[in-house]
Amino acid sequence: MKIAVASGKGGTGKTTVAVNLALAADHALRLLDCDVEAPNVHLFLSGAMKSQRVVTIPVPEIDATRCNGCNECSAFCRYNAIVSLGATPFIVPELCHGCGGCVRVCPRKAIREIPRRIGVVETLQSGAITLVQGRLDVGVTLTPPLIHAVKEEAQGGLLIMDAPPGTSCPVVATLRGADFVVLVTEPTPFGLNDLTLAVEMVRELGLPFGAVINRATGSDDLVRPYLDKEGISLLAEIPDDRRIAEAYAKGTPLLAALPDARPLFSALLNTICEAAA
Repeated sequence: MKIAVASGKGGTGKTTVAVNLALAADHALRLLDCDVEAPNVHLFLSGAMKSQRVVTIPVPEIDATRCNGCNECSAFCRYNAIVSLGATPFIVPELCHGCGGCVRVCPRKAIREIPRRIGVVETLQSGAITLVQGRLDVGVTLTPPLIHAVKEEAQGGLLIMDAPPGTSCPVVATLRGADFVVLVTEPTPFGLNDLTLAVEMVRELGLPFGAVINRATGSDDLVRPYLDKEGISLLAEIPDDRRIAEAYAKGTPLLAALPDARPLFSALLNTICEAAA
């Protein structure tokens, strides 16, 4: 079972839901922090580092003795990572997506690939939870390959993925292959606006999903009417409670600070598993 926790915008409580869903499971599972630009799940789970591996992508290197400046590689590259002006091409590694197409189209076999480091994948153990997180190197902008490397650590059993915020390529890379997507939102105009974008994305991917309203209050004339209109299941509501914010600021999981919230997350996990079955 692969559960992805996502949101249309940052700050809605996506990580709070992912961490406490994992804690509510009460059995061994894997929690993947796919927000590789700013991983923060480890701040809420104390544990020891088990392993760390470097992640690279292949980037081209030109053999000037073979290259005749034919421009085939530059014409092929849609990311403008190879610039050719009739002489030996110039490589911009930061733009390369590592597709390997330039190697294939070069008629003189003048291109080979060398590894370029983009980040690391770290595995930590916190009780029954195995946390796998990606950490993008400073200055690197290409996140999907590192997210794919994080997801390679997925094994059988329950898997919870904390996705990056928004609806961009890194989010899509995280959600692909998920059995169910939990969209976390808040009852504000900004929350509703970005929830609609997230709903469009998940529907385009053809994935089953439902919504969780964080910081819920007694009166909500924004998100609830939208969910009803769109026929979207409201999976749970997390109350607007100052104690939750204080626990978050201290890096304390909600279930540790407020044990009476455990039934809420246990019921949420059961609802998700039943919906995805």
